[in-house]
Amino acid sequence: MTPFELCPVCGGEVITKEVEKLIPGGNHTAVVKVIAEVCTHCGERLYSKEAITLFEHIRSQLANGDVAGFLPVGQTYKVAG
Repeated sequence: MTPFELCPVCGGEVITKEVEKLIPGGNHTAVVKVIAEVCTHCGERLYSKEAITLFEHIRSQLANGDVAGFLPVGQTYKVAG
């Protein structure tokens, strides 16, 4: 059973599913797979307290350039325009 029966944003049905979350920090970005409650109507994601704590920890590591143990998956480029 999910903590929310209905989406607090639109009132749609909420289901539990694995999602990928992009976490920016400094000049780096991490991709993390976590379980979230996701609205089937509007796509709103609701994360557990543990997931949010994990996001904050990873963001701090990225901001400090501490990427030891992180696996590189590519590069990101900024295009001037």
